[in-house]
Amino acid sequence: MTTDHTRIADELAINNLVNRYSDAIVRRAADDWGNTWSIKGEWHLFGQVHQGRDVIVKQWEGFLGRLPFVHQQSSGGLITFPNAADTDNNNNINNTATGRWYVTEWGVTGDGPGMLTLGVYHDDYVREPAADASAEATCWRFARRKFAPLYMGPPDLSGAPKPFPTDA
Repeated sequence: MTTDHTRIADELAINNLVNRYSDAIVRRAADDWGNTWSIKGEWHLFGQVHQGRDVIVKQWEGFLGRLPFVHQQSSGGLITFPNAADTDNNNNINNTATGRWYVTEWGVTGDGPGMLTLGVYHDDYVREPAADASAEATCWRFARRKFAPLYMGPPDLSGAPKPFPTDA
């Protein structure tokens, strides 16, 4: 595969990773959601850093336990790869990447009111060996996701917006 084809395949795979993340949230599929993370992943959320896949999944399950309904969509993904001339011993180009995605999330809290969250994720991705032997030999996972809310409040947008973060 040429470098251009590899880059396109990698972009599609990372796009799929982000979509699997949102899909698993809507389905409340902890195993599927957890599998989007690197074993050593970091989730930066509301001023806290959660490290390691198991810790991240446990924290996520706690959040979802407070939301009887949640629906997330990601859009506007921008993916950046390091210099394509950087290769490893297996000639795999781009074993890391960064990205930015905008997130829209609708939820219902335990006491019933609806809420809307608009935000941005700044991501670091890593290519790792795939867990499923029948699948591709490698897959992309989140090495780090840093979430910054741009709006959290009533769905009618009557709450106060937050500025775009400067510390991605």
